[in-house]
Amino acid sequence: MARSQSISDKLLERILSSLSDDKAEDVVQINLQGKSSVADHMVIASGRSTRQVSAMAEKLTDRIKQEFGFTSKVEGKDAGDWVLIDTGDVVVHIFRPEVREFYQLEKMWQPQGGNASAN
Repeated sequence: MARSQSISDKLLERILSSLSDDKAEDVVQINLQGKSSVADHMVIASGRSTRQVSAMAEKLTDRIKQEFGFTSKVEGKDAGDWVLIDTGDVVVHIFRPEVREFYQLEKMWQPQGGNASAN
């Protein structure tokens, strides 16, 4: 989390708009500030197919590189079931729906009895 808070917020906004532009489904944003030293925010989204998941990940990383000037770390793009994109301040998980249901990442990070914010 080397970048400033305003950059972190701008990055989060751009990630959310990129996923929306690419028709991501069930987008959830989880605030990790004070909960994890790994990142400030986590975004979880679904794509309808392996092709859409991979394409959303590729477009997102291209947009981040073009607009913010840095390269994100990406895992799983070739398989397209679950792609993890680490931008430093924001960690993005893009799943196929059945894989997302299996891992239920949201439940690990939600406050007890609370909800993550859905967009």
